[in-house]
Amino acid sequence: MKKIEKLRAKMAEIGVDAVIVLDELNQRYLSDFAFTDGYLFITKTRAYLITDFRYYEMVLKSADKEFEVLMPENREEFLKRTISDEGIKNIGFEGGSVAYAVYEQYKEKYTPTDFVSIGNAIETIRQVKTPEEIAKMQKAQDITDKAFAEVLRRITPNMTELEVAVELEYAMRRAGADGFAFETIAVSGDASALPHGTPRNEKLKKGFLTMDFGAKFDGYCSDMTRTVVIGRADEDIKRLYNTVLSAQLAAIDFLREGVDAGEADKIARDIIDAVPEYNGAFGHSLGHSVGLFIHESPALTKKAFGRALRAGEIVTVEPGIYLFGKYGCRIEDMVAIEKNGVYNFTHSTKELIEIC
Repeated sequence: MKKIEKLRAKMAEIGVDAVIVLDELNQRYLSDFAFTDGYLFITKTRAYLITDFRYYEMVLKSADKEFEVLMPENREEFLKRTISDEGIKNIGFEGGSVAYAVYEQYKEKYTPTDFVSIGNAIETIRQVKTPEEIAKMQKAQDITDKAFAEVLRRITPNMTELEVAVELEYAMRRAGADGFAFETIAVSGDASALPHGTPRNEKLKKGFLTMDFGAKFDGYCSDMTRTVVIGRADEDIKRLYNTVLSAQLAAIDFLREGVDAGEADKIARDIIDAVPEYNGAFGHSLGHSVGLFIHESPALTKKAFGRALRAGEIVTVEPGIYLFGKYGCRIEDMVAIEKNGVYNFTHSTKELIEIC
């Protein structure tokens, strides 16, 4: 079923005659084109992409052909005319993202048409990825893997955390990324105990160096984390790293269509918490979904018990152990849920690497 068909099925379920799409990621998802000035207006029988001169020629070349691309001189009058011509009584809007002031503005302009929240209905449709989306995410991850392999050859103990982050971003750009999925993390020593630490303009400290980074390709994100060791790994470092790896591998082995998202988190968490000195040191969820946005739903979390995973959903698997004031470690792959297991996008080694 095509994306617009899925939305129209949801429209019928909710009971709205049309939907106006204002969120830019939802616009891109439905139309296959990224633009920042305009909107989509989808009725039971027609789909309009409203934009301006800056995008018009590119939209004609790139957007889904089901959309009629228009540049009305007066967008308000166009919408009023379309509402009248098609007998539209109510319009759905993205209640999960549209500001209340915008809702009030539309309600006042287009009275007596009723505006009805469809909540996060489009984001829910986005949860299950198409083969075309999965192919784009694989390309994004290929770029990310390539950047990691390249940076591994360049890292020296004399570099700063900031330099490592810049090298990762440069390598992703050079490999074909059209952007970054999020701000690159590269933190070492005691800062590696901060799950979302900020790279510092300081030389790498001995112990763990955690690198969390991702590329964008055609708008779609990748996400991976690898942790290496600056200097030689002692037995404590090896034990901690191998505990995180065991938790990650067990969770990945558990994942498949129909399993419980909360149970996946529990499997990894129980392995970590079984080691007394690590009990409670895994302070975030096991993972999150990825797509056009880096943090989508569903999530693999303690709060997700009762939520069955579906084939085509993309999730990260990223357990970690964080000993504040000392060091921390996280290992992350991005996987697609399949009927009998997962498809793992991530191909970078998970062997413990020492950089001396």
